[in-house]
Amino acid sequence: MEINSAKYLVSSPKLEGCPKPDKPEYAFIGRSNVGKSSLINMLTRNAKLAKTSASPGKTQLINHFLINEEFYIVDLPGYGYAKVSQTQRAQWEKMIEHYLRERENLMTVFVLIDSRHTPQMLDLQFLRNLGEWGVPFNVIFTKADKSTQRDAAKNARFFIEEMKKEWEFIPRTFMSSAIKFTGRKEVLTFIDELNQEFFEEHKKS
Repeated sequence: MEINSAKYLVSSPKLEGCPKPDKPEYAFIGRSNVGKSSLINMLTRNAKLAKTSASPGKTQLINHFLINEEFYIVDLPGYGYAKVSQTQRAQWEKMIEHYLRERENLMTVFVLIDSRHTPQMLDLQFLRNLGEWGVPFNVIFTKADKSTQRDAAKNARFFIEEMKKEWEFIPRTFMSSAIKFTGRKEVLTFIDELNQEFFEEHKKS
């Protein structure tokens, strides 16, 4: 699949403000400094689509982008460290949970993991939450260009080994670099597969 059009649609403070759920949707989330906006911009080949920032916590709303007029990419606020109040963080967490659990057209959540680090409990706990909520997810390891290929692969392997301690089934994982466009084809091919499932299912109904 190639992306021919990508445009910002709307930013919503809660689920009720999101677009009509009539297209397949893919949410991206991770720790506040994991490179989420850069990854979205890399996938769409649009460096200005999602706003990037050197300071964590820039994304504060549910941000929808319409891709090829046929599916949505959603940029969610990061979890973990951000220079905001406890009250603000609690509001974000409530907003994210409500969106993830109730958004009916959500095909999968791409959870972004920084490939420069060994497994972090915060990331593993977030995956646990998704499991408890029954939300499908996949893992994208980011910033593969920031360390050696060997180290990135090793940290990804360690993370998957940690997951195997709790999960019977390990979902598809991807290695990515927003600088080198690593993983772009693989992620978009996977999204295309899920798009086909969505449209086939809606033909029957």
